[in-house]
Amino acid sequence: MNSFGNRNNKGPTTERERYIILDALRGIALLGIALANFPEFALWTFLSPEQQAAMPTAGVDEVVKFLQYLFVDGKFYSIFSILFGIGFSLIISRHSMSLFLRRMLILAVIGLCHMMFLWSGDILFLYAIGGMLLSLFIKLSDKALLCVAALLVFIPVGLDALTEFCGIDFAGPFYNAWWAKAAEQGITEENFASWLRDADSYPQMFAFLLQGAYERMWEFVSGHRLPKVVGLFIFGHLIGKHRFYAHLDTLPLKRFFVWTLAWGFPTSLLYAWSAVKGSPWGLTCHSMLYAVSVIPLTFAYISGFCLLYCRHTKKITPVFTLFAASGRMALTNYISQSFAGMMLFYGLGMGLGTSIGLVAIEFVATGAFLLFMLLSKLWLRRFLFGPLEWIWRTLTYGRYFKISR
Repeated sequence: MNSFGNRNNKGPTTERERYIILDALRGIALLGIALANFPEFALWTFLSPEQQAAMPTAGVDEVVKFLQYLFVDGKFYSIFSILFGIGFSLIISRHSMSLFLRRMLILAVIGLCHMMFLWSGDILFLYAIGGMLLSLFIKLSDKALLCVAALLVFIPVGLDALTEFCGIDFAGPFYNAWWAKAAEQGITEENFASWLRDADSYPQMFAFLLQGAYERMWEFVSGHRLPKVVGLFIFGHLIGKHRFYAHLDTLPLKRFFVWTLAWGFPTSLLYAWSAVKGSPWGLTCHSMLYAVSVIPLTFAYISGFCLLYCRHTKKITPVFTLFAASGRMALTNYISQSFAGMMLFYGLGMGLGTSIGLVAIEFVATGAFLLFMLLSKLWLRRFLFGPLEWIWRTLTYGRYFKISR
């Protein structure tokens, strides 16, 4: 298979045109995203340090927390972002820019609905906005794209320096708007962690989600998420533009893996220490540690996984196909994780929120991912697309696609 077709092909990528490594990497990213998000679903993140310390597993939780900052935080959403950029390159090689922008607009609506009605921690809306901005850079040369991507990744460091040393609070108005909206709903710092656990009706849950949308905007601004995401999209676009995934055997993957791991692991150790200690070296230093640790370790994960794929495909093909099944239904599985979190931890469901420690939460997250991975495999035996993927494609292309095999 040498080509993804031309711009006159108006349909989505078919099964024969897919590369299993991209879908499998997307599945790996979903596992990491579950590990990152379930502590919030379980409301553990919102507990005070004293409440976390009172958990029976508090000692182990502290170790897990450090390991999460070391191996998980930022890395898997970065993999997902790079894959998004690769997908962008595939789409524009087949279709017009207007179709891609329509696809992003639909994703923005999906993300906004997810944020407003199911879980405030949505990332899809930000991805849609970042995807629209990505379209501004595609005519640049490869060297210029690399420079822009690097600049975007390090822009947050400069912005945090302005906040730390010049007192410019970019996120202050968003923070004030968030707590003003929370006060309107009767949500305070005292009941913030327990609100969703005690919410036994959807109107109560929606009250939290409403202020949560304001909180999410504050998180986007305070964390400078948009430039980071667009920078990662550009890296992915360059990978997709040159179709590196199509000839992995010719790439110096081992050397790249060794160098990125040699740089990314020790810097990630420093970043994790800074995170659990509350950024003792200051906001700017912490931001710099994030930038120089997360991206290299992300590429170490990607290149290491590609090495496994190239060297041991025959031995572990079932593992790759399982992860690929999850990755092919990434949108459905991402939303399903939120639904699972609601049913497990909120008052509308089992109400387990705030009652278990971090180590137990991560076991639950892994179990949920494995369940959805298996369901994805079973679903794709009978259907060509995941249900939300099918809806997204149908709306994007403006015509009906057969979903059953």
